[in-house]
Amino acid sequence: MQKNHFSFFQILKIQLFYYIILLFTITACNNHNYPDKKIFRYNEVSGIASLDPAFAKNQSIMWAVHQLYNTLIEVDSNMKLKPSLAKTWEFSADNKTIVFHLRTDVVFHNDDCFANGKGRRLNANDVAYSFARITNKNTASPGAWIFNNRVDSISPFLAINDSTFQLKLQNPFQPIIGILSMQYCSIVPHEAVEKYGNDFRRHPVGTGPFEYIAWEEGQAMVLKKNEYYFEKDSSGKKLPNIDGIKISFYDSKATEFLEFQQGRLDFINDIDASFKDELLTKTGNLKAAWKNKINLNKHAYLNIEYFGILADTNNILLKNSPLKLLKIRQAINYSIDRKKMMLYLRNSIGTAAESGFIPQGLPSFNADKVKGFYYDPIKAKQLLQEAGFANGNNLPEIKLLTIPLYSNLASYVANELKQVGINVKVETIQKSLLLEQTSKSQALFFRGSWIADYPDAENYLSVFYSKNPAPPNYTRFNNTTFDKLYEQALSQPNDSLRYELYRNMDKIIIGNAPIIPFWYDMVIHLVQKNIEGFKPNSLNMIELRYVKKN
Repeated sequence: MQKNHFSFFQILKIQLFYYIILLFTITACNNHNYPDKKIFRYNEVSGIASLDPAFAKNQSIMWAVHQLYNTLIEVDSNMKLKPSLAKTWEFSADNKTIVFHLRTDVVFHNDDCFANGKGRRLNANDVAYSFARITNKNTASPGAWIFNNRVDSISPFLAINDSTFQLKLQNPFQPIIGILSMQYCSIVPHEAVEKYGNDFRRHPVGTGPFEYIAWEEGQAMVLKKNEYYFEKDSSGKKLPNIDGIKISFYDSKATEFLEFQQGRLDFINDIDASFKDELLTKTGNLKAAWKNKINLNKHAYLNIEYFGILADTNNILLKNSPLKLLKIRQAINYSIDRKKMMLYLRNSIGTAAESGFIPQGLPSFNADKVKGFYYDPIKAKQLLQEAGFANGNNLPEIKLLTIPLYSNLASYVANELKQVGINVKVETIQKSLLLEQTSKSQALFFRGSWIADYPDAENYLSVFYSKNPAPPNYTRFNNTTFDKLYEQALSQPNDSLRYELYRNMDKIIIGNAPIIPFWYDMVIHLVQKNIEGFKPNSLNMIELRYVKKN
């Protein structure tokens, strides 16, 4: 074996094949010695805790798992669901059984867990095994909730034959298709789980576009191109386009930015507040000094920031609170200039939430059909007067709970409300305490946010379904009409009709005003000029199989 010397990876205690060493040398030398090898480099400030899909509970794990594994269904850059390992699928007449027809040209990565170290062909038993593993209490997967109380309790997952898989539900639940695109639902081989046991977290074996090579925790992770990957691009060329991925683990955003400036990283996810003003104008564009050096990518991100209001009128907290009055809640909503907020607090990163609770980026979002609140201080004052508190006279002070990260937002809102006569006292507490108080209905007026778990607006509307506890129903919203529409939507297979039901539910939320929505979030990426085809979706899932590096 040829011996290479590279100081950065001397701490590795494993023997690496020549190709692995070549990858390490390439990344360590910034591609100068091997310019024909295309390695995409990014950083994970928070590190990566596991490469086991059953534990893909945060972004850093999901990004890495997505490169190594495939799901039955995936989400494209336009948030549309499309086939991946499953070619087609159909629902039964009662919408409780789904049959998936699988590809027959997919093989697992070569690994010692297989006979002769050669990856075998994927089949329907692998799907049944992977899904059952998530729900198995011995696995202790944080993703068990995606199937719990949703799939059939007797025979939820069944391999009918090698290329046909059946999933059976307890009750109709159309959003299950979107849930199957989550990284929790990546397909794994039983051989690898059985061979590596607890070490499966750092010895992944999947079918994805990239294969695991090595991982020195706290230092770096390297993946290489899967030469046997089943997908091709629109021109018929085999994917992926790049030769590998290197993930570094600098724990400082400042260091990450410096590495990016010096060309040692290919992109940065989000910009730290400490240098946001150096890079961006107030309108959210690159300043002139940076335009010819890097690219700025912006797109919708499925997250909404809001303040919630407890809606349970039986709760003693609401007994003497003006927040129990609809006109007061509406007045608060009309008092806030969300567009100015975006300009001065966010450098225009995001969109003022002047529609409903469902954010931009989802196919069902429609600002023309769902009209929300906008800035109208005159209307706010009129509503105050109609509620019996003209100019805020005799209106009790309202306490707002927030966390330190959002103290500026809370202060901005308190100042806006003061202009129309509503006095708000901001109380900053730790996130864990706020979560505890909102879960126990001990918070009357509080800061909140909701990030999508899967690409269906049901994920947002479940926050207001009265039969749901907190989480997710932190406001304890209870509306009979809303509940009926929600239940009707769960069994509606027609997307257009289901989206219309979603919008009608969103209108009910706005009409009752248990929340003050502020903005629909946006992801910003800094990308090197030589990178092409880098198009994450609104779940901020980075897609590297189509990326080209010039």
